[in-house]
Amino acid sequence: MMTPAALEKLQWILDQSRRIVFFGGAGVSTASGIPDFRSASGLYATPEGGLSPEMILSRSFFYLQPEQFFDYYRKYMLYPQARPNAVHRYLYQLEKQDRLRAIVTQNVDGLHRLAGNIRVYELHGSVYENECLECGASWPMEAVLRAEGIPRCACGGVIKPKVVLYGEPLEPFVLIGARREIAGADTLIVAGTSLAVEPAASLVADFRGRELVVVNREPTPADARATLVIHADVAEVFAGLRV
Repeated sequence: MMTPAALEKLQWILDQSRRIVFFGGAGVSTASGIPDFRSASGLYATPEGGLSPEMILSRSFFYLQPEQFFDYYRKYMLYPQARPNAVHRYLYQLEKQDRLRAIVTQNVDGLHRLAGNIRVYELHGSVYENECLECGASWPMEAVLRAEGIPRCACGGVIKPKVVLYGEPLEPFVLIGARREIAGADTLIVAGTSLAVEPAASLVADFRGRELVVVNREPTPADARATLVIHADVAEVFAGLRV
C-alpha cells in the first residue's frame, strides 16, 4: 500500500541520487493499456486453444507453427495505440537531468523510447523492430500488423519480430550493458516486475549501491534486501513524484 510517508521517502531517495537505474517489468505499462503477464487478469491467465503463452511464444513454436504464432502475436503482443504513461514521462525527465543512468526493461512495447529516453536496455527486444530471416532487411511493426497470416519480406522471406522468444538467449551486448549499469548505480528502482523470469531477474544481484527500491503490487524476491518497498500500482506512485 502506498502511504504519504512512503512516497516522501521515495522522493527523498530520488532527490539525493545521482546515478539512478530503473529496472522495470510489465506492471510499468498497464496504465498504458497493455496487460501484464502474471496477474489474475494477465496474459498467462488466458490460454489460447489449450496452449500456454509460453508454448506459443517460443522459438520452436515460431518455426513449427508460424501462422498460429503470428495470429497470437498480433492479438496479444501488439498495441500500436499505447502511449507512455506517468512512469515513462517521469523517467524521461530524470534522464534529461542526467540523473537517470539507464533503464533496464523486460518489456517489448517500446514505450520508454517513445517517451524520449535514450539510455534503454531492452532485454527482451522490441515489437518495433522486425527482421527478414532471409535477407536481413528491417521492417516496422506495421508490416507485421497489416499482414495476413505470415508476414513476408519483399524477397519472400519470413519477417521475424526481434523479440526474445522462450528458448532464445538474451542479446549478449544488451545483457552486459544492463549489468554494468546496475552494478554502477547508487540507486536501483525495481518496478512492475515479479522478478520471476530468468536470467533477467538475477540482474538485481549485481547491485552494490545504497538504495534499493521496490515498487510492485505483489511481493518480490528483492523485498527482503530493499531500502524501501511500496506495494502499489507503479503509475500511481510515479504520478505523485516531483522531478
